[in-house]
Amino acid sequence: MARDLAPEVERLLQNRDPNTKKKAALCSVRIVRKVPDLAEIFMSAATSLLKEKHHGVLISAVQLCMELCNASNEALEYLRKNCLEGLVRILRDVSNSSYAPEYDIGGITDPFLHIRVLKLMRILGQGDADCSEYINDILAQVSTKTESNKNAGNAILYECVETIMSIEATSGLRVLAINILGRFLSNRDNNIRYVALNMLMKAIAVDTQAVQRHRATILECVKDADVSIRKRALELVYLLVNDTNVKPLTKELVDYLEVSDQDFKEDLTAKICSIVEKFSLDRLWYLDQMFRVLSLAGNHVKDDVWHALIVLVSNASELQGYSVRSLYKALQASSEQESLVRVAVWCIGEYGEMLVNNLSMLDMEEPITVTEYDAVDAVEAALQRYSADVTTRAMCLVSLLKLSSRFPPTSERIKEIVAQNKGNTVLELQQRSIEFSSIIQRHQSMKSSLLERMPVLDEANYLVKRAASIQAAVPSVNSAPAVTSGGPFKLPNGVGKPAAPLADLLDLSSDDAPVTTSAPTTAPNDFLQDLLGIGLTDSSPIGGAPSTSTDILMDLLSIGSSSVQNGPPTANFSLPGIETKSVAVTPQVVDLLDGLSSGTSLPDENATYPTITAFQSATLRITFSFKKQPGKPQETTISASFTNLATTTFTDFVFQAAVPKFIQLRLDPASSSTLPASGNGSVTQSLSVTNNQHGQKPLAMRIRMSYKVNGEDRLEQGQISNFPAGL
Repeated sequence: MARDLAPEVERLLQNRDPNTKKKAALCSVRIVRKVPDLAEIFMSAATSLLKEKHHGVLISAVQLCMELCNASNEALEYLRKNCLEGLVRILRDVSNSSYAPEYDIGGITDPFLHIRVLKLMRILGQGDADCSEYINDILAQVSTKTESNKNAGNAILYECVETIMSIEATSGLRVLAINILGRFLSNRDNNIRYVALNMLMKAIAVDTQAVQRHRATILECVKDADVSIRKRALELVYLLVNDTNVKPLTKELVDYLEVSDQDFKEDLTAKICSIVEKFSLDRLWYLDQMFRVLSLAGNHVKDDVWHALIVLVSNASELQGYSVRSLYKALQASSEQESLVRVAVWCIGEYGEMLVNNLSMLDMEEPITVTEYDAVDAVEAALQRYSADVTTRAMCLVSLLKLSSRFPPTSERIKEIVAQNKGNTVLELQQRSIEFSSIIQRHQSMKSSLLERMPVLDEANYLVKRAASIQAAVPSVNSAPAVTSGGPFKLPNGVGKPAAPLADLLDLSSDDAPVTTSAPTTAPNDFLQDLLGIGLTDSSPIGGAPSTSTDILMDLLSIGSSSVQNGPPTANFSLPGIETKSVAVTPQVVDLLDGLSSGTSLPDENATYPTITAFQSATLRITFSFKKQPGKPQETTISASFTNLATTTFTDFVFQAAVPKFIQLRLDPASSSTLPASGNGSVTQSLSVTNNQHGQKPLAMRIRMSYKVNGEDRLEQGQISNFPAGL
């Protein structure tokens, strides 16, 4: 029907009666929408209608032109050449016209026609420099002459700004548009302020400096009574932060955090933490800001944030004394913030002697008087206050155990506190209490070495793991993400690169079996792991079957669950927020007297080991040869040789490897990053491997190779399980 009637409707567009023209234009809009192929019939007539005086006809004609632009690129180019002059004339006439009662709304002549014309100009000017230049003047005229004290005027100004930000406008015109949005922010109408914030979020990508001029007004919007405006302004402030303004902006946000509504604290806290992590100028400033956030809104701080804080404190040896003193004072002033309590308790347990003896004082610090019993009191108070939180109580017990070694005079009192949980209904706490009491009472000789400070946590590895876990939380797509070069990490051979989170080499969720999404793992409460605060993670699988019960004898042997689905059992070594590795264990009958068995024979130190082909694909071959040092059977030096089997040279070659937790690995730099084509030469690289369970468990390794072929990124990976016996 549309095809049959289109010629008749096009003829009616030339009728003398304005109402008939208007109706015909509206009908044409629907015909084009229904049958885009008919757009060319109406192009000439639509351009002619823009010369009419009747506003109803003009609005219909503009709507028809917009529909034509959406339907056909040919129509878009035609209208760019033939109707811009008419649109500019319409906008100038309607802006300069005298009072006309039939079109007047709030002192503005026909704002509906204004807005329609501006929308069409936006479509025509987008991506076309010539069209944009032609309409720059009229846009500037409308922006400066339209009054903003009425809602109709604000609607026109908003549409002007939208058009200016979408076309290829001059920088001066963009500044004018952003200044209009700045005026909107001072308006008492919440809707106007909200749309201004929305538009400024788009404008910041076009002209950041112009938006920065309105930073103070935007910050005031963060404190607005309307929750929608607060959230939108907070998003905008986050986008405005850079290296030069991060300190004043962070101070403003943290100051407001103290008085903000409870409902808004979570969003505000998340943004502040993100800003501080992203733009931390130095470690001391980072620590100061995080300690204050923990004190004001610790209940709203995400786990990964305070985990990262602990990792940083572990690596900043010169600030550990300052950190534990600051956290102790914060804990005394505000003990109701859960994350603050956890970080403070951890630091007191690790660096309690620095707190009591005022070690590693900074110039700006004043000494504080804290006795050994004061430190124990602080941890005991946290233990009693958070009686319902298993994680916090478990961390308190670990801290008390460590303090019993740091402060021997307090051992008896700590033993009494720990013993109170021997009958706890939570197995995690009951087990810790019984084991820790045993250590304090019976194992004085080994206590000091067992409870020494944790080794420095690997900050770089933690950041990589954290980034991978954040990406893994995003719903996966069917195709794996492409490997990109020139990203934020430029790492040498042997260092993990978070380029492909779906196949993260460092995520050893299972070392001997392919990764399966439905394979649940259990978190055994291993004795030594518990001493280090390990095993606090939720052992229930996500989206899978409930985890099976853990055999207690296997648990004591750090083996893990005796039965899991979809894969071999895994021992999950997890320090909360620091690093998680799961070491797969081959199902087997556990011999409790295995250590006394004569059936286990260690290899001869002087034995020679054959060279193996560790990996081979259609394009790449890797061979490993092995060498051992006399007297060090657990240490092996591996010489890796990489050969390019393709006919094209590989450039930017990077070899990466990962091993289970019981193995230590060090990679030396490769001899070259270029692999010659067709096997004409090889690249070599040395690996040093220490198997801490030599004679009990064999070597296992995952490898990943990335390189470029004619500038295109390539990635290959595999698992090596054919190591010679005895390594």
